[in-house]
Amino acid sequence: MKILVIEDDIETGAYVKGGLEEQGHVVDLAANGRDGLFLAAGETYDIMIIDRMLPGLDGLGIVKTVRGAGIKTPIIFLTTMVGVGDRVEGLEAGGDDYLVKPFAFAELSARVNALSRRPPMASVETVLRLADLTLDLIARKVRRGSQDIELQPREFRLLEYLMRNAGRVVTRTMLLENVWDFHFDPKTNIVETHMSRLRSKIDKGFEPELIETVRGAGYLLHAPP
Repeated sequence: MKILVIEDDIETGAYVKGGLEEQGHVVDLAANGRDGLFLAAGETYDIMIIDRMLPGLDGLGIVKTVRGAGIKTPIIFLTTMVGVGDRVEGLEAGGDDYLVKPFAFAELSARVNALSRRPPMASVETVLRLADLTLDLIARKVRRGSQDIELQPREFRLLEYLMRNAGRVVTRTMLLENVWDFHFDPKTNIVETHMSRLRSKIDKGFEPELIETVRGAGYLLHAPP
C-alpha cells in the first residue's frame, strides 16, 4: 500500500516509516502540516497516518480540509491527547481511528491492516470544472479562463453547490438548506444578493454567461451550446 505519514517528531516519523517499509509499503513522510496537506491533496494514498499536533497546520485542520474536498482515504490519528473529548473531536473531524502515544508498532500495523480491508472508496475530484470555469476545493481558488477570481467564503460555497449540480435547476430552498444550513425561510433576499454578487464575478466580462435565472424555479449553472 501507499501510505502518507505526517509526523513532526523525527524519531517517531522514522520509526513508523521504517516499520511500514519493512512490511513492503511505500511511505511518504512529511514533517509539518503544510507539507503534509500538499502531499495529501496531490497524491493518492491508501492510508494516512497523521499526528494531531503539528507545526504550520495541525492534524485536525488537515483532516477537515481533505474531507471537505471529498478525499475519503482512511485516516489514523496519532496523539498524546488522551481525553475522550479529544478522541471524539478527531473522529468527528473525519478521522477513522485513533492511536495514543506511546504505542507499539504491532498495534499500529494491525490498525493499518484493518482499515485496508475496508471496501475501496470511489475516486473523487478535488477540482470542479465547467467550460472555462474551475474551482479548486483544496487550494480554495476559482479561475475563469486565465483570470483568478476572488470569492468570499459563502460565495465559494454557493459556487461549489452550483457546480456540483451543473445542468440542474436548483431552487431557493435548496440553496438555503445546502449553502446556508437554513431549514426555514429567513424572509430576506440573502440568496438573491449573493447570487448577484457571484454572477458579477463569474459572468461579467466573460462569454458565455454560465449562471441563468430560471423564472419561477431557481437557478441553473450550465454552459450554453
